Amino acid sequence: MTERKPPGVPFESWVDKQIRDAQNRGDFDRLPGVGEPLPPEVETAYDELWWVKRKLHREGLSVLPPALALRKEADDALAAAYAAPSEQMVRRIITEINVRISDMMFKPPPGPPLGRKPYDVEDVVRQWRERRAAAGGSGA
Repeated sequence: MTERKPPGVPFESWVDKQIRDAQNRGDFDRLPGVGEPLPPEVETAYDELWWVKRKLHREGLSVLPPALALRKEADDALAAAYAAPSEQMVRRIITEINVRISDMMFKPPPGPPLGRKPYDVEDVVRQWRERRAAAGGSGA
């Protein structure tokens, strides 16, 4: 809406007319959540960034401090290594995440400490072999 309120027209009347015109055009018919109850408000202190958090949640995004994001990446990498189809893939996954962990250990960003040290590649490969053997698989 780019129209300006005409002079001499009371503000409330002009706003009511704009809303009525939009309703008649169907501008409100296909809005997200139409016909659904409003989400319950959490009984906490007012958060002025509530809308940003809701948008991030709706888009499936997360904003973590770098150290916490790398912790999650390290856990995900270890899980991926255990599920890898070959020993070569295990070594590649663990070596790549170890580089990222080492970089953060020696050049820490602001925020909470990482709380991780590089994985022992040989130990992860040994555990990977044990898991494969227990599951009845084979590896190279």
